[in-house]
Amino acid sequence: MRSAAATLPRSGEVLVLSRAASVQFAGSNAILARVIRHHDWPTYDGWCWIDVYEITPAGDAVERRCVFVQVAGLRVVADPRDRGRRR
Repeated sequence: MRSAAATLPRSGEVLVLSRAASVQFAGSNAILARVIRHHDWPTYDGWCWIDVYEITPAGDAVERRCVFVQVAGLRVVADPRDRGRRR
């Protein structure tokens, strides 16, 4: 998870959106998402609006969404498309 003074998510990052990010992702509603962009819309301190692609565990985009999340609750994970790529 990001710290309270965390930076905003960057385009291309893959996140797990769970209850830590917002109650809308409680229980089995957690999703894997690739960040498209964050909006600079005024909001509560520590929260932001982001555009994401909801993705499958294989990394395929299934739906575009705009979500309101708590920045400290965002968890960055490895991009599923990187599996099998050499470093």
